[in-house]
Amino acid sequence: MAPSRASVPHPSRPLVAVLATGGTIAGAEMPRPGRGYQTAIFSIESLIAAAPGIERLARLHVEHVASIGSQDMGEAVWRTLSRRTQAALDRPDVAGVVITHGTDTMEETAYFLNLVVKSSKPVVLVGAMRPATAMSADGPMNLFNAVATAADPEAGGRGVLVVANDEIHFAREVAKTNTTQVGTFKSTHRGLAGLVSSGRIHYYGAPVRRNTLGSAFLIPGKAAMPRVDIIYAYAGMGRGLIDAAVRGGARGLVVAGVGNGNLGSAALAAAAKASRAGLAVVRSTRTGGGIVERNIEVDDDRLGFIAADELNPQKARILLMLGLMQTRDPAALQEMFYAY
Repeated sequence: MAPSRASVPHPSRPLVAVLATGGTIAGAEMPRPGRGYQTAIFSIESLIAAAPGIERLARLHVEHVASIGSQDMGEAVWRTLSRRTQAALDRPDVAGVVITHGTDTMEETAYFLNLVVKSSKPVVLVGAMRPATAMSADGPMNLFNAVATAADPEAGGRGVLVVANDEIHFAREVAKTNTTQVGTFKSTHRGLAGLVSSGRIHYYGAPVRRNTLGSAFLIPGKAAMPRVDIIYAYAGMGRGLIDAAVRGGARGLVVAGVGNGNLGSAALAAAAKASRAGLAVVRSTRTGGGIVERNIEVDDDRLGFIAADELNPQKARILLMLGLMQTRDPAALQEMFYAY
C-alpha cells in the first residue's frame, strides 16, 4: 500500500514514523452476541484520531505495512517491516519509530527487530488487548504512550521496546502471559525498562545483552530463513514429533522442555539423533521463566545440544534462525545465546 501521511500540527515537535500492521488495536467487535471481534479493521489514522493530545507529542508520518492479526505474522512481513523500519530510522528527520502490532506474536517481532535493525533511535511496538470499539479500549492510551516514548531521545540506545498498560519492556525480556487481560505483558527475568503514564516517562535501566547497533545479524534478504521448529515436551512424550520435524526438513529444533529443558528418554534419544545428523538442537523450557543451563540434567557437551539460557522457546527460535544463517557449529551458536 502506498504510504499515507497523517496531518498534525506543531512542526517543531519531533517526527515519529508510525508503521501499522493491524492487530486488535485496529480491531472491531462483531455485530452479533458474544465477545468476538475482527482484527485490522480500522486505519492507523483513525487510531491516532482516537488519542486526543497525541499531536502535542510529535508530528506523525504514517505507513501501512500490513493489515493482519499477529497470529498471521511471519517471515515475509518481518522482512518488509524490518526494511521499512530501517528506512525510517535512516532518515535524519525521524526521531523514532512506532509499530502498531497484534499482541499474540508481538514479543517475537520485537525480538526479531531487536536483532536486525541498526540504529540507536527508539523503536517501539504497541498493541491492545481490547478492540477499538470495546468498552474501555486500551489502544488509545497505549498508542499515546508509545508515541511519547518514541519521541523521547532518552529512549534511544535501549534496543527495541514494547509499550503497553503504562509499562515499557525490553524486547528480549517481554512475554505475553495472559490470554485476555490488559496486563498480559510481563518481563520476569530482568524487570521493566520503565513506566510511562499519560506520556510521562520513567526509565529503570538499560538492556544487558547485545541488540540493534551491537548485533551482528542483518535484515534477511529474499532467501528463506532456515526452518526451525518448536517441539513442546510433555509427560510420556515419545520420539514422533521430533522425527517428524526432521523428516519435514527442519534445520533446527527448539525444545520447550519440562523443567530445566528436559526430555524423556525416548524424545531425548530422538533429539540426540537429530543433532548427530547436523540439526541444531536448543533446549528451552515450557515453564515460562528461569534459566536453562548447560549440562545440569542433560549432557549437552556429549549430545551437541545448545542451552537457551533465558530465552523462551519462541525467541530461541528466532535467534536460532538468524544464527543458522551464519554457522551450524553448536559451540558458536551457544555463544550467541549467551550474547543475545
